[in-house]
Amino acid sequence: MMTRAVNLDQLKQFLMKANMPHASGTARTVEEKDGSRTIEFSDGDYRMHDNFFGGEPYGGRLVIFYKEQPLFMEVYYGQTTRPADAVYGFLREALQHPDEENPFRGPANYKKGNLTYTCTTEGNVASHTVKEFIHDGKEQIYWAVIIGGLVDQNASGAM
Repeated sequence: MMTRAVNLDQLKQFLMKANMPHASGTARTVEEKDGSRTIEFSDGDYRMHDNFFGGEPYGGRLVIFYKEQPLFMEVYYGQTTRPADAVYGFLREALQHPDEENPFRGPANYKKGNLTYTCTTEGNVASHTVKEFIHDGKEQIYWAVIIGGLVDQNASGAM
C-alpha cells in the first residue's frame, strides 16, 4: 500500500484562506436538517467542509479534501461564560491573525482593551492539539480545544 505525498505548505496556505471568511464574519452558513450548520470553502484542488452544532457550548468537525479525497480533519469543542456575540466578535478578530506555521486558529497572543486571546499548539499540521482561551482581565470567559491532523494517508481508494 502506498502512502500519499502531502504538500504541508500548500495545506497550511489553504487552511489560512479557508478560515478567513469565518474569521471575518463573511462565511455563508447552511442550516442542516439535524440542526447543525455547515460552512464550505473551495480553492483549486482543496475543499473544506466545516459542520458544527452552535450555541453554548458548541462543537463540530472540519474536513479538508484534496482532489475530493479526505486529507485533514479537526474536531473541536468550546464554550463561553458570557453572551456569545461579544465574545465571538473578539474571537473572530483574533482569528484574522493566524500563525503561519500553525494556522489552525489565531496567534499565540492577541489583546484589545481588557480582552486577551491566547492560543497554544502542540504538534504541527500533520498532528496537533490546540487550546485557546479568552480572558477579560484575569477572568477566563472562553475556552476551546481543537484536535486534528492528516487522515486517510494509506487509503487505497476502495472501501
